[in-house]
Amino acid sequence: QVRLIESGGGLVQAGGSLRLSCAAPERTFFVNVIAWFRQAPGKDREWVASINNSGTTAYYAGSVVGRFTISSDNPNTVYLQMNSLKPEDTAVYYCNGAHQYGDIWLPLFDTWGQGTQVSVSS
Repeated sequence: QVRLIESGGGLVQAGGSLRLSCAAPERTFFVNVIAWFRQAPGKDREWVASINNSGTTAYYAGSVVGRFTISSDNPNTVYLQMNSLKPEDTAVYYCNGAHQYGDIWLPLFDTWGQGTQVSVSS
């Protein structure tokens, strides 16, 4: 288990931007990918984006392509730049290690952090 700490959420109007941060102070060598997931009220948690540990390869859910950018400038911090936000982006956003099975991204750890709330008003 690796401790992950999310921050940067807030309330914005539709069309606005936010930048989320995921800090992994004890990230270990076996966590090759960090991903962002989100959970909207009344819905299942869904995968949003992933990035490898060198920060060179990123993957995105179709709903956020062209609007969100995942990045990393060191192995212990991953960012999610969210532009052109929509009300349907409203959710609690979490980061976690991740692995891919075909087209599906699954969380690496069973335990989640507190997440960071993103609320987009119309």
